[in-house]
Amino acid sequence: MRPSFLGPQHQAPCAHATLFSASLQPVFEYPWEQEWGRGRRLQPGAGRGGAEPTGTSGELSSGVPGVAEQPEPELVEVEVGSTALLKCGPSHSQGNFSHVDWFSVHKEKPTLIFRVYQDHGQSEPGEYQHRLSLQDKGTTLALTHVTPQDERIFLCQGKRPRSQDHRFQLRVYKAPEEPSIQANALGISVNSREPEEVATCVGRNGYPIPQVIWYKNGRPLKEEKNRVHIQSSQIVESSGLYTVQSILKAQLLKEDKDAQFYYPAEKVWLEVEPMGMLKEGDRVEIRCLADGNPPPHFSISKQNLSTREMVEEAADDNGVLILKSAHKEHSGLYECQGLDLETMALLSSDQQELLVNYVSNVWVSPAAPESQEGSNLTLTCGAESNQALEFQWLREKTGEVLGKGPVLQLHNLNRKAGGGYRCVASVPNVPGLNSTQLINVAILGPPWVALKERKMQVQENTMLNLSCEASGHPRPSISWTVGGMANEQDQDPQSVLSILSVLVTPELLETGVECVASNSLGKNSTIIFLELDSNRTTGLITSTVSPYAKTNSTSTEKKLPEPKSKGVVIVAVTVCLLVLAVLGAVLYFFYKKGKLPCGRSGKQEITLPPSRKSEFVVEVKSDKRLEDMGLLQGSNGDKRAPGDQGEKYIDLRH
Repeated sequence: MRPSFLGPQHQAPCAHATLFSASLQPVFEYPWEQEWGRGRRLQPGAGRGGAEPTGTSGELSSGVPGVAEQPEPELVEVEVGSTALLKCGPSHSQGNFSHVDWFSVHKEKPTLIFRVYQDHGQSEPGEYQHRLSLQDKGTTLALTHVTPQDERIFLCQGKRPRSQDHRFQLRVYKAPEEPSIQANALGISVNSREPEEVATCVGRNGYPIPQVIWYKNGRPLKEEKNRVHIQSSQIVESSGLYTVQSILKAQLLKEDKDAQFYYPAEKVWLEVEPMGMLKEGDRVEIRCLADGNPPPHFSISKQNLSTREMVEEAADDNGVLILKSAHKEHSGLYECQGLDLETMALLSSDQQELLVNYVSNVWVSPAAPESQEGSNLTLTCGAESNQALEFQWLREKTGEVLGKGPVLQLHNLNRKAGGGYRCVASVPNVPGLNSTQLINVAILGPPWVALKERKMQVQENTMLNLSCEASGHPRPSISWTVGGMANEQDQDPQSVLSILSVLVTPELLETGVECVASNSLGKNSTIIFLELDSNRTTGLITSTVSPYAKTNSTSTEKKLPEPKSKGVVIVAVTVCLLVLAVLGAVLYFFYKKGKLPCGRSGKQEITLPPSRKSEFVVEVKSDKRLEDMGLLQGSNGDKRAPGDQGEKYIDLRH
């Protein structure tokens, strides 16, 4: 249970709590609220009479010659810590305030605190030296960081003839912090004949001195002899704020057990999350809060910019308006209202401005730039935003930063300068807030391909996917010198890719394939030569080749399933080796038995030269047919040396 701070003009909903055998509700009330109310910021003529006159006036009261008439001061209400705005003269006044002196009046003694001369201000030494400044072209004095000690009369005195003095009564207020309530932890006896302590309520840092009112079942408790006793005290803090303490003592009955007590809300306010500077795309929560318990029924409204009327927004039952992706249209004034469903009292918060920072409508001029090779080009970037912008230029392909500022100069353009350029508009004060615009620079010229010719290893009867890519402005078209199925794809506004599917034939191996790119300014071509690759097995292969520099330096191949002939070849080779081995063994066997036939007559002669008796030599005489073929030289029957071409020796030692 906690107290709230409310004057007698307002009623607020109750909170329910239990303090052992009874629960009570304290409410703080300001002693001056009944006189001038709370919640106002600047309301002329709403207060009591101010200090005594401090200077001469242009008018004299009738019947009392020589005595200046003192009008009531203008009442200005300011919360502690905020800024007070003191406007010299009524809002409808058209007087000249180029030369004005400002005074503070404390204990009927005026003290010069500020001088205005020709719309320029100068603070006088003293307690206000660093807290005063001019606004509204010198007609308004701003006093920052208001404290309780600033509650006094301020005087604006013009130095022009017939100018009148203008007085302000500054009222300062501050609601105490959320109070703390300490219940009697030991319990309360209903048999006690004296009032016993029920609870203690402490409210800190309020101004002026609040009064505490305890409620029971919606009705205020008053001092009652031998039944109810309320003991209050206060402490003045060094800041000038007050801390109050209220102790409730009461004689309770058994029926008071589980009785419900409440404390009403005294004000409502808005909170925005996240705090700090917002940007488009942020998730924002606008929350309505109150200092009562239970809280009132909340509604959140936003000001319509055209009608200036407050229009209710779709908040949830807890008084929270969620902007899942904030945008600039969400900026504006918001207000929270709390309705007490028991008393039907309506509380309204101060209007709070929500600012969603944005960057939108980024543009680049010219929108579709074209330029000749060797010329210069200027690009200009702009955007809409509620904040100061910074610009940066990037190359789209590489991400390279080309420069900063809204203007980019490109000199001596060549074909490589064509392509995408991106302008980035950002707000340095709001991290992550940026927007971009991409444009393409076109370099006028005939089509361009990276290579004039190219060789490729292929297999006959393979399917090839040949790709040819060209760039230029105007956009080129691509044709092929051979028939096949071609498909064109746009790579970017200045580039085109053509893919041709073709079967490798002997005619294609002889002629090759030519890709021709052309536009209105000319044409260019590249030739792909096809060569047989002897290292590959025969099969259907799909290959891709492109003459373009970056994307076509390699070819991709996809082999189709090959005939399963490897096992048959291995078996054939093995059988051949076995047959040769058997044949060699048979020949050796006949040689050992001396039955190896030789010559045309089938005779065999084995000789053992004297010098080589330990060696086995087989001499084979050549026949006429071999001699005629030039394989063996010499006539039939000639005896030749072992090294002569007419005889063949076979060394069987090994």
